[in-house]
Amino acid sequence: MGRIAERSQKLVSEFLERQSNDASFSPSIDPLNIGQAFMEMTTRMMSDPAKMVQAQMTLWQNYMTLWQSTAQRMMGQDADPVAEPEKTDRRFKDAAWDDNQLFDYIKQSYLLSARWLQSTVNEVEGLDNATAQKVDFYTRQFVDAMAPSNFVMTNPEVLRTTLESGGENLVKGLENLLGDLETGKGQLKIKMTDQDAFDLGANIAITPGSVVFQNDLIQLIQYTPTTEKVYKRPLMIIPPWINKFYILDLREKNSFIKWAVAEGHTVFVLSWVNPDSELAAKTFEDYMMDGPLAALDAIEQATGEKDVNAIGYCLGGTLLSCTLAYMAAKGDKRIASATFFTTMTDFTDAGELGVFIDEAQLDALEEKMNAKGYLEGAEMATTFNMLRANDLIWSFVVNNYLLGKDPFPFDLLYWNSDSTRMPAAMHSFYLRKMYQENLLKDAGGIELDGVPIDLSTIKTPACMISTREDHIAPWKSTYALTQMVSGPIKFILAASGHIAGVVNPPAAGKYSYWTNGKNPADPDKWFESAEEHPGSWWPEWANWVKRKAGAKIPARQPGDGKLKALEPAPGSYVKVKAAE
Repeated sequence: MGRIAERSQKLVSEFLERQSNDASFSPSIDPLNIGQAFMEMTTRMMSDPAKMVQAQMTLWQNYMTLWQSTAQRMMGQDADPVAEPEKTDRRFKDAAWDDNQLFDYIKQSYLLSARWLQSTVNEVEGLDNATAQKVDFYTRQFVDAMAPSNFVMTNPEVLRTTLESGGENLVKGLENLLGDLETGKGQLKIKMTDQDAFDLGANIAITPGSVVFQNDLIQLIQYTPTTEKVYKRPLMIIPPWINKFYILDLREKNSFIKWAVAEGHTVFVLSWVNPDSELAAKTFEDYMMDGPLAALDAIEQATGEKDVNAIGYCLGGTLLSCTLAYMAAKGDKRIASATFFTTMTDFTDAGELGVFIDEAQLDALEEKMNAKGYLEGAEMATTFNMLRANDLIWSFVVNNYLLGKDPFPFDLLYWNSDSTRMPAAMHSFYLRKMYQENLLKDAGGIELDGVPIDLSTIKTPACMISTREDHIAPWKSTYALTQMVSGPIKFILAASGHIAGVVNPPAAGKYSYWTNGKNPADPDKWFESAEEHPGSWWPEWANWVKRKAGAKIPARQPGDGKLKALEPAPGSYVKVKAAE
């Protein structure tokens, strides 16, 4: 242990020496505006001391039951657990959490305390919805952080590994921790996967194609056909610019893009630039004009076809809805059908992302963005990781820092770590006008290029795919679009979450989805009478869109039209890292 301590001290000393002149990280006292929310919660809680006493008595009684149960087990008797983790909770998967009486007690004690704390703050009366949501969210962050699995002395797997390796896991873990701090320049940037295991265009984002157009904001990729004939009407995909497009083109077996090409579509995808300070003044309006509208012009040049079927994913879908309303005002009917993947247009219930949207946080965020001209990609990544802290933060703390292991190569986590920056003007508009003020749902609530945006003017046939366990775009919130547009709209609800529910190829045979021929105003009513189907929703959508795709014609090759191939897919824009 003396040798381990000596090596650890040396590692820390060398790290501190390297960082001594780096003043790039200067955290605010309360950048997330948490203190005010918890102060209000405490004030409300203390105004009803009888309720607090009752809560404490309930916790005491639960602990008495746990002590009795543990004593029975120690005497060799069977005893039912007082608290059990959820089946999906992987923190307690090691057998010792159940088999060893001490660790079983630690586990159950934690679960009792965690659930008591969460329920106690949730039952505080008199808080407005925003404050209650913030208190609940950050209480859960604290509860997750304090799990016994996150500490050396209370994690049986870590203790066992430490004994077996003579503490080498802790030295390697410290080395990993310091490396991540150095990579993040003072902030902890947890390494989630082997960054050297993936190469864009070689073993990820590998569907063949060519960039045929580019401007300041996008590269337009046209994919090489794999069928002799294709549908006459091209398919244009608008991904979110908060993430990179290749979530839809990870590997052959789970690539939506490759599958759509094999279905006979001429697929075009917008690959957004990873912006720097030179693009600080780019607005949401610019993203519409230089994004889908510019792409429509380019697709016509490339194929000779004016009309397209369009897909918008998440924020790309929000942009698609704005673009459709803008085009309706202009009498432009070039988008023949619209598909929305997990798309928010009414932000009344914005899910847990709403925790990060209040005046104090927006002011602080804008101050940061205005100083650099953009929002750092790492800040966006941290926000999304906190929504699933046990999976995307604490599991890696245990694996990388306590067990001293290197993260496993995983395409999805490589994509998740490949973050993007946000131009200051665009991101401020999006957060304030849509998330905070929720103006997109109102006719004329926002204006783009001098045109008041009114979603009710959209008559384009549409299909919505939302996901039942979505923590970013709650499905009941996305459902609101079915009541806003004037044209026919098909709503499909897929199982799982924001990513897994969308990237669910038919060959995987996973999950299920629900459909309903009617769209009542209440999403719960929709679900009550919906029909569940096994497997992927992709074929359901394919049957819907092919009726809007036209006749079959000889396949088109990138570069055959008026636009020549500029470079192979996935292009150069997607390869720019946020840290560069």
